[in-house]
Amino acid sequence: MPARPSVGYAFVISGAIVASVNATVGKIVLDSGGLNAFRLSEVRATSAGLLLLLGILLLGRRGLLPRRDELPFLILFGVIALGLSQALYFVSIERLNIGVALVIVNLGIVLVALWARFRGGELVQRRLWLAVALAFGGLALVVRFWDGLALDAVGMGAALACAFTYAAYILLAERGVGRGRDASFLVGWGFCFAALGWAVVQPWWSFPYGAIADDVSLLGRLTDSTAPVWLLLAYVVTFGTVGPFVLYAAALRHISPVQVVVVAALEPVFASFVAWVWLEETLGGLELAGGGLVLAGVILAQTTRTSRRRPAAAYGSPSSSRRAERAAEEAV
Repeated sequence: MPARPSVGYAFVISGAIVASVNATVGKIVLDSGGLNAFRLSEVRATSAGLLLLLGILLLGRRGLLPRRDELPFLILFGVIALGLSQALYFVSIERLNIGVALVIVNLGIVLVALWARFRGGELVQRRLWLAVALAFGGLALVVRFWDGLALDAVGMGAALACAFTYAAYILLAERGVGRGRDASFLVGWGFCFAALGWAVVQPWWSFPYGAIADDVSLLGRLTDSTAPVWLLLAYVVTFGTVGPFVLYAAALRHISPVQVVVVAALEPVFASFVAWVWLEETLGGLELAGGGLVLAGVILAQTTRTSRRRPAAAYGSPSSSRRAERAAEEAV
């Protein structure tokens, strides 16, 4: 099938929109008090992992089961890059304005570019330093450090930590695809191992099942409307997790990975708009300006990376650089 860029961009924009709504839906679930960020992460990881692996099975793909030598990598990828990352994400959006939280989380892309420059053996273009200056200058405006940090300390710490785990996710996904595995295999099994990790930390027999059937307020402009928690969870898993993955992966048939991630960087913008319309969350002038600078830095940082590597690359191999580049964004 010939590449159709307009279709690719439509897929990415659609993925960013459904992902942005996911933040508001997740915040409503957390506000209901029935599930905390860790339980919500457990539900998301378990359900998404099973759905993705079921999809692979139905498509008849070979090599569904991981090899024994792949297990340590998949466990690390699942527990840290997916399980912990999701928990930190939910903690941050629960305690901060959604737009602010997602802007901070997206600093992970800048961290990836820095890793590629100093540890990854890549030939990164010099405008990386402008990207870093924009991103961290914007962050300074968002958190208003001259006021002694105006944001909730726990929420800001969670968002910053999530930026590091998001960077780990991208780098580990690159490494996994460089070894010959596609993103659906990595993310599907990653979520399953994340689910196993959560099941050890917080066993399913202690899960507050009664909370799933509760009807909760939709908050903000929809305060008088209610929906069952199970329906909100269904959105978080299908449209908020599996949906964006499928749409971003489909977009790669028509546009490059760099184009995918640049357009996907609009997610914080869409999420802020949804939170404003739905939850009545507003951002001040400094937060808007800072968020804009961070997003500009994120987009610029992504475009500084090349597929060429120095001879002593830290991971992967020169022959796998194109596949490794694709992994970075196939499941944004």
